[in-house]
Amino acid sequence: MKAVGLFKYLPIEDKNSLQDLEIATPEANGRDLLVAVKAISANPVDTKIRAPKEKIETIPKILGWDAAGEVIAIGSEVNYFNVGDLVYFAGDITRPGSNCENQLVDERIVGKKPTSLSFAEAASLPLTGITAWEGLFDRLNISNQGGDAGKSILIIGAAGGVGSIAIQLAKKVAKLNVIATASRSESRDWCLKLGADTIINHQRDLNKELAALNISTVDFIFCLNNTEQHWTAIAEAIKPQGRICSIVETSNVNLGLLKSKSVAFIWEFMFTRPMYKTPDMIEQQRLLNKIADLVDKGELVTTIAQLIQPINAENLRKAHTQIERGHTIGKIVLADWE
Repeated sequence: MKAVGLFKYLPIEDKNSLQDLEIATPEANGRDLLVAVKAISANPVDTKIRAPKEKIETIPKILGWDAAGEVIAIGSEVNYFNVGDLVYFAGDITRPGSNCENQLVDERIVGKKPTSLSFAEAASLPLTGITAWEGLFDRLNISNQGGDAGKSILIIGAAGGVGSIAIQLAKKVAKLNVIATASRSESRDWCLKLGADTIINHQRDLNKELAALNISTVDFIFCLNNTEQHWTAIAEAIKPQGRICSIVETSNVNLGLLKSKSVAFIWEFMFTRPMYKTPDMIEQQRLLNKIADLVDKGELVTTIAQLIQPINAENLRKAHTQIERGHTIGKIVLADWE
């Protein structure tokens, strides 16, 4: 089968950083589905894993953790899917990714594709949808039944992939007052289109930006961009007994700034459940199905901003290049194999 992979970890400008390959088609066993991948999207995690390092792979490393496709085979222990089902998923970072024609994925982290979306539109949602849902409802413990309606959330770096779905979930599901950060006119417009109530500029002093809106503190903060850079402002902006969640790794923040306010800080990493085979791993299937239902009801919209065809190494290098520049709005999706 066709795939895009790597043997060496090289700068994206090097044509060998991602290569067109032919590899064997895997077999489905246990709880695995074998999915014919119809569309994929590119994410920052792909570029971080692909980033230059000394390591050399003896078998090709297949990246990509966002896909939509059709189930073409199932393992003997599969309970929720049949051959022919249309699905979408992010997958498991410890296994080969979706940059291949046929991918194995555990059924517990797969959802039914929204019926109202094309494969390309659906492929924009899984990784960011899981991250946003878990960040808001599992980590920040915001009610997904409207129990926190009217409370405020600051979403830092809101125009990217995760922010694009987080704005929608926070506004339309949780009924929060959504303050999004964006620094360019096009990213501001994107956030407003998706439902943000207010936009502030994360290139400026966040607390001065909030003060100009007569906002002193917020109930929740979801940090999707440069935790370390924004940490002091985050610690000042959060309400006493508030909650902060970040998806951006850092090794140098002072948690002591939160002590007097009794503020909770928690990480979100969407691969935790499949990576550690947690007992609640099936929650990712359930939340993907909930997101699909909300999309089909017209309450959520796809976050695709750019479609590239076909899926090949050259086009994936283009997508990685755009992501590494750091100005991506929404999601970059690739569809159809040559």
